[in-house]
Amino acid sequence: MSHQPGEPSGLRDVLLLLPDLSVLLVRLLRDPRVPLGAKAIALVGIGYVLAPFDLMPALLLGPIGLADDLFVVAATLSRLLNYVHPDVVRSHWAGQGDALDAIQRATSWAEGRVKGALARLLPSALRRS
Repeated sequence: MSHQPGEPSGLRDVLLLLPDLSVLLVRLLRDPRVPLGAKAIALVGIGYVLAPFDLMPALLLGPIGLADDLFVVAATLSRLLNYVHPDVVRSHWAGQGDALDAIQRATSWAEGRVKGALARLLPSALRRS
């Protein structure tokens, strides 16, 4: 991956994280140290990734069609970090680098897309306030 610390992640970089982030969710789901409520959150994320329907189908849109899966997985993992100790998360990470950094990059990318979409939808008068 070409990502450098402090450099914003692009779509390609964060999409490459999707398989490792998804595996992380499955592993956290199976860990007895993860509270039941956090497992329910993980189950929602995994369920969305595995569901046969998508808001943006990858079969029609190619790699861009995976962006909705990335949004859900990033949001799920971001929420899980409120309930699961970072060391538990790191112990299940199979990807390169630090798990928390990967989650932060995916979450930052997703939040940036949502903020950009909202900024385009809101009237310019609302954006100035």
